[in-house]
Amino acid sequence: MANIVIINAKVFTSDKENPWAEAVAVKGNRIEFVGTNEDAKKYTESNTKVIDANGKTLTAGFIDSHFHLLSGSIWAGSAQLYDVTNKNQLKEILLDYAQKNKTNEWVDGRGIKYGVISTRQELDEIISDRPIYINAYDGHTSWANTKALEMAGILKSGIEASGVGEIVRDENGIATGELRETAMSLVADLIPEPDDARKRELLKMTIQKINASGITSIHNMNGDMKDLLTYAALEDSNEMTLRVYVPYSVEPNTTEEMLSEAVEMAKVKGEYVRGGAAKFFMDGVWESYTALNIEPYADNSDAKPDGIYSLEHFTRMAKACDSLGLQIFVHCCGDGAVRRTLDGYESIQKSNEKRDSRHRVEHIEVIHPDDLHRFKDLGVIASMQTSHAPLRNDGTDVWPHRVGAQRWHLSFAWRTIKNAGAHLAFGSDWTVAPFDPMINLNVALNRELWDASNPNQNLTLEEVILGYTRDAAYAEFMENEKGQIKAGYLADLVLFSHDLFELNPKDILQAKAVMTIVDGKIVSEA
Repeated sequence: MANIVIINAKVFTSDKENPWAEAVAVKGNRIEFVGTNEDAKKYTESNTKVIDANGKTLTAGFIDSHFHLLSGSIWAGSAQLYDVTNKNQLKEILLDYAQKNKTNEWVDGRGIKYGVISTRQELDEIISDRPIYINAYDGHTSWANTKALEMAGILKSGIEASGVGEIVRDENGIATGELRETAMSLVADLIPEPDDARKRELLKMTIQKINASGITSIHNMNGDMKDLLTYAALEDSNEMTLRVYVPYSVEPNTTEEMLSEAVEMAKVKGEYVRGGAAKFFMDGVWESYTALNIEPYADNSDAKPDGIYSLEHFTRMAKACDSLGLQIFVHCCGDGAVRRTLDGYESIQKSNEKRDSRHRVEHIEVIHPDDLHRFKDLGVIASMQTSHAPLRNDGTDVWPHRVGAQRWHLSFAWRTIKNAGAHLAFGSDWTVAPFDPMINLNVALNRELWDASNPNQNLTLEEVILGYTRDAAYAEFMENEKGQIKAGYLADLVLFSHDLFELNPKDILQAKAVMTIVDGKIVSEA
């Protein structure tokens, strides 16, 4: 008999052979039955927990295909700046944080939007006797006050950032306070990490919130063996309620010999935590003029970033990863970064024996039309985050101006890329964007045209849910284990507050997850 039976549900199964049902039975950590209310009675006995869904939508648990779990959890202990829109709000939050954390040497904040702050002097006016470090919402730019810059030894010229990083300086060579890409670490590395007990506490708190949103699995986008073991420790103590796929972070200074750590990580194959991938950054982001583009920036023709890896460097390291059987994820915001990565993947397929590698390109904020067919041709997965796209072009976001109208038709081109035959997987890129899947569904369904001549890139509700379930499971080689409501599959499920398919798409944000089941256990219930 089943432990849990859910009846009277609008079950969207993500199973091509059996797309709809009204009842699901769970036994242990697996789905035992999918079908009608009447047939579900066969799986019910006196101690079975019967849940009446009252016609609401039940789906497979959402799989967020692009996430930063541990760093985001640690950042949850910093001042939260995601909703700040002006300097007065920033001042209020930083002063409150400083007051409540008197024993902390540093005042650090996360999530600030571009345009709120620009110089060290503005931060000095808030606090000057303690170092301040605040990070942009996308994690690619930071600002520091004078005290922090002095402690890092970078206020005056002499020490500069590596690669695409930049310490922005004034005409006298004095740091303005803005730090781009690798320059951020010159200050950020001075901030003490919380101890292991605090990390674990923050991680557990964050996972509870993630589960409450309907997410049951994530593909992490940074990591090493130490991070993986932090997650595995939660699994070992039966405290883990989120499935985590952890890559090895490949940096520009990573050698082929150092990839042995990635191989050791791939040997970890727990029920919840596992390795097996490598993550690269090919470029930065449009907002800080560090995205690698084929044509110049629309609002700054002098900005011509080179990218983090040359084609030769990337191909050499990616080939080594591929030879070791690792799946590869590559951050690419600019169309030049997408092309360089696809060029590398194509070279790998010619030099290494072709295999079912499912290598991925992450973000794809802009793509050149000549590269559209290459995803299907090479079997490369497009991993995209719908909430990165401005919902409308109302002048409040710098992104459309950086890119220029000439590229809007292939910006966040979900529909065009899907129609070209690419395999799409969806996620949030938390902490860059909220992890709540409803926010990502909303943008995918309701994004407005930036110009009447642009093609409509919006997707259907079914397509987005598939990208968060079955297709996301495929993107991590787990399509035979999860991502579908199908007998024998892992019992990772989410019940929503509404019938999502009856809601007007404009009202999708009214819905939320009200019950999340992971591994056959109810881990969140509204």
